[in-house]
Amino acid sequence: MTLSLILACAWAVLANVIAMFPSRRQHWPAAWGLIAVGIPLLGYVTYENGPFVGLIVAAAAMSILRWPVVYLSRWLRARLGRAQ
Repeated sequence: MTLSLILACAWAVLANVIAMFPSRRQHWPAAWGLIAVGIPLLGYVTYENGPFVGLIVAAAAMSILRWPVVYLSRWLRARLGRAQ
């Protein structure tokens, strides 16, 4: 297993541990931190292991951080809806 996949697994474990914290207030700052670390990590995984593995890791990350993805898709839909 490459270093990038080990780091991606550690990121996933950390994300799940953070999700177990009872405070609702800490979830969004933690999500922004996970996103800030996860995007370069996703690039590193894709660089070392190829685009197929990168897509699998991206899908796993999106399943962990599903609410930021939902809000981003709503925001994009609203922006593209007004432009037409």
